[in-house]
Amino acid sequence: MEPPGALLRYRLLLAVCWVVAAGTAAGEKAPPPPSNLHYSLIQICTLNWTWNPPENVSSGCDLKYSSDIKIDNVTQDKREWSKSRFRVTDMFLNREMSFGVRSECEYNATSSYSKWVETTLLPKGIPGTAAVDLSCIWHNLEYMACTWYAGENASSVTNYTLFYWFDGLKNSEKCSNYSVHGRTFRCTFNLSFPKGTSTYPPISILVRDGSEEIRPLCTSKNPTTLVKPATPRRVTLSKTNGEIRVEWSGPDTFPEKCLFYEVEYHNGDLHNTQTIQVEKNYTSIPSIDPNSKYIFKVRAKPKPDCYSSELCSDWSEEKSIGEKTDSTFYFVLIITIPLIVAVSTIILLVYLKRLKILILPPIPDPREILKRMFGEQNEDSQSCAKDDSVNAYDRLLKEEEIHSLILTEAPACAISEKENR
Repeated sequence: MEPPGALLRYRLLLAVCWVVAAGTAAGEKAPPPPSNLHYSLIQICTLNWTWNPPENVSSGCDLKYSSDIKIDNVTQDKREWSKSRFRVTDMFLNREMSFGVRSECEYNATSSYSKWVETTLLPKGIPGTAAVDLSCIWHNLEYMACTWYAGENASSVTNYTLFYWFDGLKNSEKCSNYSVHGRTFRCTFNLSFPKGTSTYPPISILVRDGSEEIRPLCTSKNPTTLVKPATPRRVTLSKTNGEIRVEWSGPDTFPEKCLFYEVEYHNGDLHNTQTIQVEKNYTSIPSIDPNSKYIFKVRAKPKPDCYSSELCSDWSEEKSIGEKTDSTFYFVLIITIPLIVAVSTIILLVYLKRLKILILPPIPDPREILKRMFGEQNEDSQSCAKDDSVNAYDRLLKEEEIHSLILTEAPACAISEKENR
């Protein structure tokens, strides 16, 4: 154990060192800021910022630089201390962009910082005329399709043009495969790399119009976040040993083991859909119901180990296997059988009633028979009497007619005889 006097002397020495260091730091002046800050356009939407070291700096000063990017006065990307005297950044033509840099001097284990020096780039053109909602999809590692909408203040005759560039192209390329629907624009361009490529450069995209009144739009896209595989093809199903085997053809433009697949299937009940994930282009479904019909579809997804994209391919065409009993047949059968039974029962009852009449005819009532007999005789006598009276009346009329004829003919005959005499 150290004596109390030695410990006290150690503390006093430490305090003196802190005072000396503080005095040295206080006496050190802040270094001047970097000089001659300017920028140059490397390619579309890409700027190279450069600056010179501060002037009149002590030779023992170890200089470092910190830079900052602001978009509409909001810090976007601040880079900490580095000895580099340049920085490559994206360019934002439709928004106010500021770039700032300052220096740090390290001398005798102390640091001092300069003031910020800044340069601002103001947008050109009428506000609200730049293209909006630009989105791109890299289809099957073969071509990129970009879609955007006209700005709210852009006229209907605005003719947007898309240019793109990435590290590997000598000059920027113009997209020429356009389609326009109202205020929606779409353009596709070929974009492919060797199959074994593991890293992909950012894609710089510029959308502008030939008029200076239309603000240009600049952006940079990471292609690995835009990957969408092609739809699996030639899906085939087969039954073997009580299981269903599913096979398909996947995209052939992707490196090996950079895709996995989702297989979705159900046996007719959409609420009981099941999904499995596999890394190969085939799988088997065990423990199936032999009396059910199964429906399958497949889609591809990029692996996170290869790409940062969350886009899936479209589902393949649905394929089915097995036969499911048609419930409509049973429904019709349930309705038809009772109807047939009811109609048959009615017909049988009618037939039995007639058969009963033929086998067991009803016994006639004697009173009815006598009543009918006497009633018919009275009717016959009355009709006969009526006929006799009618006939007598007719005979009387005929006799009167004959008698009148005789009386009229007699005087005529007498007159003729007198004349003859």
